[in-house]
Amino acid sequence: MMFNWLSLVTGLFYIVLGIVVIVYKFFFTILEPAVAYALGVVLVMYGVFRIYRAISRIKQSRNEE
Repeated sequence: MMFNWLSLVTGLFYIVLGIVVIVYKFFFTILEPAVAYALGVVLVMYGVFRIYRAISRIKQSRNEE
């Protein structure tokens, strides 16, 4: 159960990291705008995926109880 909540927090972290990459165009090095946008979108999408998966697991575990 704790893993699901940790996965939610991790998903939020990825979304914030993706937004930061898009805005500042920096990820360990200066990025070109096209690369920064692409990487930022991938990070945000992965964060949304992790949140979706965590929510579905939390709902599933509550239905089993």
